[in-house]
Amino acid sequence: MKTVLLCPELFAREGGIQRILRLYLKALGELARADGEVRLVVLNDREFPVGPLRRYADETLTQQHACARRKPLFVWRTLQCAAGADRMVCGHIGQLPVAWLAQRLYPRLQYFLVAHGIEVWRPYTCLERIALRGVRRILCVSEYTRGEVQRRTGLPEAQFAVVPNALDPDFADRPEDGTAGGEPVILTVARLDAAEAYKGVDHLIAAMPAVRQAVPAARLRIVGTGNDLPRLHELADRLGVAGAVEFAGLVDEETLRDAYRACTLFALPSRKEGFGLVFLEAMAHGKPCLGARAGATPEIIDDTSGVLVDFGDVPQITRQVVWALQHPWNPVQIWRRAAQFSYGEFKLRLQAALAL
Repeated sequence: MKTVLLCPELFAREGGIQRILRLYLKALGELARADGEVRLVVLNDREFPVGPLRRYADETLTQQHACARRKPLFVWRTLQCAAGADRMVCGHIGQLPVAWLAQRLYPRLQYFLVAHGIEVWRPYTCLERIALRGVRRILCVSEYTRGEVQRRTGLPEAQFAVVPNALDPDFADRPEDGTAGGEPVILTVARLDAAEAYKGVDHLIAAMPAVRQAVPAARLRIVGTGNDLPRLHELADRLGVAGAVEFAGLVDEETLRDAYRACTLFALPSRKEGFGLVFLEAMAHGKPCLGARAGATPEIIDDTSGVLVDFGDVPQITRQVVWALQHPWNPVQIWRRAAQFSYGEFKLRLQAALAL
């Protein structure tokens, strides 16, 4: 079986889509080990760092092309890789028309789409609608995303498969029993772009004055950056909690792990999470999570691993943050919830979804 994987990015920056597509590369290679191969085409990456690539790819990766944001080159490399291939997996709906074109040239090619979240919760272009009609199967990261795409396309249920995102198998070790000590830290990890204000980071900052009245030592640590950073700084200053809100900026993977280990509660009260991989990463470190009762978040956070709030309800966020900071959580029980989204389970679901 010869498989082509199309990705918008793999290593050019960090994000949930990038991290899960690395696991797609890893899983497709492992599924092809007997007699197959994998060909990789990535739009935005300028190069593939050798160490990280080796972590997710093996000898089954026979071709890899980093297109440095050049769309004509991406189309050309995709059509080259499609020759003789059996299937093509599109990591983003924006690449689906290229897969449709490849199938016009090579009719035996079957193509699949990975549907993550907000990028498919919208009206589709004419080209996307044409390409969606020919897709072999849409691999949805959550039931919520499956419902949104099916409602918007009217495609039959047989054309969908839910393949939840998974933890990187090397991301975290099993935590110890008992609760961690130290100062109460609320951690959030998100891109801080104005277009992604739905993440609710400003609502966490707005809750901090009342949170600190109840838990005076509480601090909010924000990992991430973007063009919304000045507004968030101004909000913290205006509310008088600038000293209790740390903007950590972009961090590397080991620093991110340290942030998860050091926090008391992970919080991202977002309205539009297609899955929410950061919740799993926090749970893998035994940390409880606070999320919004919206999107796919309720599919991840259960009563053993955290709490849910209504999006934008700052008083409710305040109450639940205070309660979660004071609640005696069981880290191992939380870790077990994350383990339900293991890489092994992801690979099995992917194998079944790709079966022709």
